[in-house]
Amino acid sequence: MPSPADFLKTLIPTATPLARQKNNGHVHLPPNFSAFENVEQLIDMAKKEGIRALGVTNYYDFTVYGPFTEQARAAGIFPLFGLEIICLVDELVKACVRINDPGNPGKYYVCGKGITQFWDQTPRAKELYGAIRSADDKRMAEMSDKLSAVLTASGIPIKLTAQDVVARVVARHGCPTETVTLQERHVAMVFQQAIFEAVPEVDRAAALEKTFGVASKNPASATGVQNEIRSHLMKAGKPGFVAETFINFETAYEVILELGGIPCYPTLADGANPLCGYEETPEHLVSELQKRNIFMAEFIPLRNKPEVLTQYVTTLRAAGIPVCGGTEHNSLDLIPIEPFCIGGAPVPEAVQDIFWEGACVVAAHQYLTAKGECGFVDKAGKPNSAYPDAEARIRAFAELGARIMAA
Repeated sequence: MPSPADFLKTLIPTATPLARQKNNGHVHLPPNFSAFENVEQLIDMAKKEGIRALGVTNYYDFTVYGPFTEQARAAGIFPLFGLEIICLVDELVKACVRINDPGNPGKYYVCGKGITQFWDQTPRAKELYGAIRSADDKRMAEMSDKLSAVLTASGIPIKLTAQDVVARVVARHGCPTETVTLQERHVAMVFQQAIFEAVPEVDRAAALEKTFGVASKNPASATGVQNEIRSHLMKAGKPGFVAETFINFETAYEVILELGGIPCYPTLADGANPLCGYEETPEHLVSELQKRNIFMAEFIPLRNKPEVLTQYVTTLRAAGIPVCGGTEHNSLDLIPIEPFCIGGAPVPEAVQDIFWEGACVVAAHQYLTAKGECGFVDKAGKPNSAYPDAEARIRAFAELGARIMAA
């Protein structure tokens, strides 16, 4: 199978830029925890909805990006490649500043957009990404052992190792074992399945109450019990908790650049209540991103009211920061692919324009870096110096991306 980078090198931009199209810059595909069973399901849904540009933003492994590219192109959908990393900013932990995780001060989610060096990674990228995967693998192994002990002690004789959980993920999605790095949601899902298999429905409420220490709100709901396993057993202070090991922001930023991407900030805005201090106003967020040399942002609008989304997105864009939009699809809820706001409200027209522009910027960055040229940012994370200012750079990349989308 040709690599995604090979596909990008073959494109010849057309003379007529593609007008605004439906797009989604952030979904997760298996073996990440995902609403989708496989690539085919995602592409089928996206094609039916008329999505023209679609971005996968996985943790840990990029093997699935090969079949994703092949099937997306066959369906007339332009593939965008990304990644997501969690890191920690020590000074913001000490200052008790919440960034884009409302429950954990100093915890920083950062994405890379338009990555192209994931297929043939540099030695440094392999070293850094390998360390991230290794730490998470160790944590999930310890957590699986702790959950087994908790269940056994409460009278449910279930003993599952991390390898057992991986085997179920592989069976569900048909993915290679070596591509699976477990997330908390994987572990909770597999333990829920094992509980449902071991405990008859008539006895389940009592068994879960004994295990959780509180009554289950819906012992017949698979998704509900998975969420309760996470909240009652796996979170900080609970019997199945294992502390996460985080890299620092500088290392996460380096990983993104080593993989050829644009560092991008995933914004919560009113997806957190109260607002996170790092994002307390759009203007404050712009200032914080500029300090860290982050020149792109994204939103998952289903968290946001339309008016708040508009305020943040337009302020960021006015400051020379292009913005993308997505849905994540990192739970079992099979929602539409086209992004929407809280309560199903449509994304405002002005924001749709900006999201399309952002998708085009990512497409242009991918195209240029795959050909060995400087993208929207260079290998040090600095803005492409061929353009006099941020506005000229965004407009040039958006136009090139729109032409590439039409190719």
